[in-house]
Amino acid sequence: MSGRTPARACPERTCVGCRERAAKNDLLRIVKIEDACTPDPRGTLPGRGAYVHPALVCLNQAVRRRVFSRALRAPGALDTKALRRYLEQTTVVEQATP
Repeated sequence: MSGRTPARACPERTCVGCRERAAKNDLLRIVKIEDACTPDPRGTLPGRGAYVHPALVCLNQAVRRRVFSRALRAPGALDTKALRRYLEQTTVVEQATP
């Protein structure tokens, strides 16, 4: 035995909104495309990513603290309308499902 565990460790990331660590699979990846924050649910878009819980509470905290421009290393403010719309649609779908 080499001492290694057979199960792979799940990578963790920090939510930029609430600053809590969580499994990468439980967070939504955000990337910057032009001057907007774009959701990347599959995690395949190129570029630097920031992670946020898929909840409007965490998004609101991140916007209020202006963390997306720092986390994504973007000069100036970023548009979060598409990200907010995506989260509103996904939370409505999750709440409607029994």
